[in-house]
Amino acid sequence: MAKRIIKFKLNGEDIETICQDNITMVDFLRKDMHLTGTKRGCEEGECGACTILLDGRAVDSCLMLAAEADGHEITTIEGVRRGGQLHPIQQEFIDKWALQCGFCTPGMIMSALSLLNENPHPTEHEIRDAISGNLCRCTGYAKIVEAIDAAAEKLAKEVAE
Repeated sequence: MAKRIIKFKLNGEDIETICQDNITMVDFLRKDMHLTGTKRGCEEGECGACTILLDGRAVDSCLMLAAEADGHEITTIEGVRRGGQLHPIQQEFIDKWALQCGFCTPGMIMSALSLLNENPHPTEHEIRDAISGNLCRCTGYAKIVEAIDAAAEKLAKEVAE
C-alpha cells in the first residue's frame, strides 16, 4: 500500500506525518491521530457525523482522503475550545439542551462554526440550511437551531466589546 508524507495544521498545531494514499480523513483522524471526536456515521457523506473544518469550511471527512489535507488547516471538534474554555457554540449546545445522545453533536458544531465563520448574523433559515447535511435522530433540531442562534449572539457581543 502506497504511503506519502503530508504536512498540515491540525487544531492549530503543525503536523508532518505519513499516511496511506487511500485512507479517508475520518479514519486517519480516529486511527492515526487518535482524535475520536469526529464520528464515523454513514461513510457516504449523508449524515454529517464526520464533519470537520478544512480551511474554515465544513467538509465530510468520510469523503476526503487524508492526503488531501496536505498544505491545509484542519479543525476537529477537539480543536474548538478556546484557551481551555468551551467555545460559545459548545456552551450553548449544553445550555440550550441541544444534544441528547451526542453522536451528531461534533458534526453539528463544526457545521455551525463554518456558518458563523462566513455569516456571523445568520437567520433561522440560514442556520437550518447550514445544518441540513447533519442528521440528528434525537432532538428534532429546534434546540440545535436555538443554540446556534444564541452562540451567534454571544459571539457578536464578544466582537463588539
